[in-house]
Amino acid sequence: MKAVQVSKAGGEFEVVERPLPEPGPGQVRVKVEACGICHSDAFVKDGAFPGIEYPRVPGHEVIGRVDALGPGVDAFSAGQRVGVGWHGGHCFRCEACRAGDFVNCSNAQIAGVSYDGGYAEYMVAPAEALARVPDALDSAEAAPLLCAGITTFNALRNAGARAGDTVAVLGIGGLGHLAVQYARKMGMRTVALSHGPAKEALARELGAHDYIDTSAGDPAEALQALGGARIILSTAPNSAAISAVVGGLGRDGCLLVVGVDGAPIEVAPLQLIPGRHSVGGWPSGTPKDSEDTLDFSARFDVLPRIETYPLEQAAEAYDRMLGNQARFRVVLTMGG
Repeated sequence: MKAVQVSKAGGEFEVVERPLPEPGPGQVRVKVEACGICHSDAFVKDGAFPGIEYPRVPGHEVIGRVDALGPGVDAFSAGQRVGVGWHGGHCFRCEACRAGDFVNCSNAQIAGVSYDGGYAEYMVAPAEALARVPDALDSAEAAPLLCAGITTFNALRNAGARAGDTVAVLGIGGLGHLAVQYARKMGMRTVALSHGPAKEALARELGAHDYIDTSAGDPAEALQALGGARIILSTAPNSAAISAVVGGLGRDGCLLVVGVDGAPIEVAPLQLIPGRHSVGGWPSGTPKDSEDTLDFSARFDVLPRIETYPLEQAAEAYDRMLGNQARFRVVLTMGG
C-alpha cells in the first residue's frame, strides 16, 4: 500500500510503499477513502507529543470501509462504512473506563499518534475506535466531522444551553464554521464573532443570526447589547481574543474553549462571580459521540467546506492548512 509517513520528529512527509498491515486480535483493517488534515497532526510532524514511535503515519479524521477483521471482532462486517477519529481506543481496565468515561482513559490511544493513522490507503485500528458512518454523507465531507465536527457538536450539546438561548461562536475558521451551523440547527440564537467585516456574509450564510466585528469595538459590550451569551464557544486559537469576550457572558453563562493557544486566558474574578459565570474546555469525544455527530450532520445538512488533495500531495495540503490558507478544512483522498 501507499502511505505518507514522518520518519523522525521534525522530519518531512515521505510518500512510501508499505506492506499491507494485518489486523490483530480485536482490530479492524480499514480501506481508507478520505482523511482530513488537522492542526493536531503537527504533534506528530514536530514531535510535540510524548511517546511517539517513528516512523509514524499521521491522520485521525478517517473515513473508509472495513477491509479485514482480526480475531474476536464481531461488531463490524466487511464492506461496512466506518470512521476513525482522535479517540483511537481505550484500555477497558482503568478507573475512567470502569466508569464509562473512555475519553479520559489513562491508557487511551490516539489515532495517527499512538498507531499509524489515515494518511495511507489502509490502516489498522482497535474495533472500539470505529464509528459507523451514514450512507448519506460523502466520504471527503464526512472526514473533518470526526475532529472539527465532533469537537464543536459535542461541546455545544453538553454545555447546558437550551433552544432559544444565545450561543456566540468566536472564530469562523475550520472549527467555527461548523459550530455556527450546529448552533443554528440546534435552535440557538446564533452569534458569530470574527476580526473584521470580511466574514459577515459567510457567517450569515452558515446560519448566524447576528455578526460582531471584534475589530469595530468592544466585543463583550456588543454581546451584552444582545442580552449576553449563555455560551461563548471559542474556536479561535487566540487567548487575547478569548479574554476580550468573557465580559459578554449572560447570567449563568459559560465560556467554553475548544481552540488551543499556549498563552494564558486573562479573567478577573469580578467577571465571574456576580453573573455566576464559568470558564471551561471540551475535548472531542468517543466513537459513539462521533456517530451522533455524523448522524446529526447527515439529518440536518451540516457539512464542512473542504479542499481535497490526493494522498501524494499530503505535504502541500498540510502546508496549506498550517498556513491558514485553506477555507476551511483540507482532506486527502485515496485513488483506486
